[in-house]
Amino acid sequence: MNQHGGAQDTLGDTLRRAARKHRDRPALAFRDRTWTFEELYGAAQSVGANLLARGLNPGDRVAACGRNTDAYFIAWLGCAAAGLVHVPVNFGLTAEEVSYIVRQSGARAMLCDAERLPLMRSIPEADRLSFVGTFEGDQEFDVLAAARRGDALAAPPIRGDDLAQLQYTSGTTAAPKGAMVTHRGLFIHYLACIHDLDFEARDRCLAALPLYHTAQTHAYTMPQTLSGAMTRLIQGPEPERVFEIVAAERINSFFAPPTVWISLLRHPAFDSYDLSSLEKVYYGASIMPVPVLEELRRRLPNAGLYNVYGQTEVGPVATVLRPEEHEARPASAGRPVITVETRIVDEHLHDVPAGTLGEIVHRSPQLLVGYWERPDETEAAFRGGWFHSGDLGYADAEGYIYVVDRVRDVINTGGVLVASREVEEALFSHPAVSEAAVIALPDPKWIEAVVAVVVLRQGMEVEAATLIEHVRGRLAAHKAPKRVIFADSLPRNASGKILKRELRQQHS
Repeated sequence: MNQHGGAQDTLGDTLRRAARKHRDRPALAFRDRTWTFEELYGAAQSVGANLLARGLNPGDRVAACGRNTDAYFIAWLGCAAAGLVHVPVNFGLTAEEVSYIVRQSGARAMLCDAERLPLMRSIPEADRLSFVGTFEGDQEFDVLAAARRGDALAAPPIRGDDLAQLQYTSGTTAAPKGAMVTHRGLFIHYLACIHDLDFEARDRCLAALPLYHTAQTHAYTMPQTLSGAMTRLIQGPEPERVFEIVAAERINSFFAPPTVWISLLRHPAFDSYDLSSLEKVYYGASIMPVPVLEELRRRLPNAGLYNVYGQTEVGPVATVLRPEEHEARPASAGRPVITVETRIVDEHLHDVPAGTLGEIVHRSPQLLVGYWERPDETEAAFRGGWFHSGDLGYADAEGYIYVVDRVRDVINTGGVLVASREVEEALFSHPAVSEAAVIALPDPKWIEAVVAVVVLRQGMEVEAATLIEHVRGRLAAHKAPKRVIFADSLPRNASGKILKRELRQQHS
């Protein structure tokens, strides 16, 4: 790994430095297994060596599909150490969807959970793969067994500008695109996260969201690990499991998207556990309704809250609202981190005045370098030399960013634009509402009608007309929903984002 000098900015370099500094301190815990920093580095080296011994070469893509385990995380580190391009795959995808990613990425090998092995071997692309291995399960290639062999990795010829991952976008509006991210881009992003999110070696972190998703891995677990923190890894944010671990292990740092925080707050056991150890509470991945935020602050009084905004292509962290900034601007996404420059622009890429809506664009060395084999889409995303987020927002006079909506989710009703977030905020202020998603549906009179899909709090009832009048009391009449649809739950992806496309398809 850059043993002849140079930038020393590959991910193997960064992990080696963390291991030398923190040595026998615990780095990662999963179930009854705990890895020290030295053991984690050695495991990554051994897995990387064994992957190359199977005939893979630096630059080859390795698809990885599985739930959170220590072996999943070590496989990612092993790929990075060996110069292989890691391709995380959502474990909830169908065989057809997995097939698309394997084919589009040109993956040469696949690693998966043992229970997903039949599905992976069933896809047409499986026959041309060098091998299909498992994270744990004594198959053709077993990551956990390889991690324990202790094999040395001969330094591969990789550099900071080589690809480290293809991060496939969630595909909520179109076929997923593979965002190409480099070792150096991730390294710079981790430094920004450590600085702006206050990660420290003393932190005890809980990682419950999927590691295949860029937020959990790259905004939290990787920079936390490099800062010397200990991470307790679990397979999902099941409320009572989260409460038990926070209380028993005195967890002080935890990230969850708003949908998960809502599920935790609504769980009857929330107040039955001692959660006072939580000092750093992170939220992001989608917009947090202000009423929920206020409830979170009230029920976790010892915690400092961090709103983290961005997207896969940006690292993912672009802006942060720090704890001391929440009181004055609870609805803001904060200001750009030290490595990102953010602007609000019109369609000609001109800055708009403070308080004026425009598209949020970014420029940063941590950005993706393009979409894999999608040159036209890469050019469109970077038109004018800035990455176009597709988010609509505004900045105040002090430069604080406010995210109003996705450009595609703004509702044009009767020729007037309505931001779905504004209507959702009004709905969340009603005591009976647990969750709400506002969408546009075709309408013969209004072209697009404002429609709310609402999940009520357990044991509560309310009429649709009451909710519509509730919104009318807070917003202009044209912003009030024309219809309210009650649902038991809202469709979302594994990162917690509500899939409004599915709601539109379901109710149109």
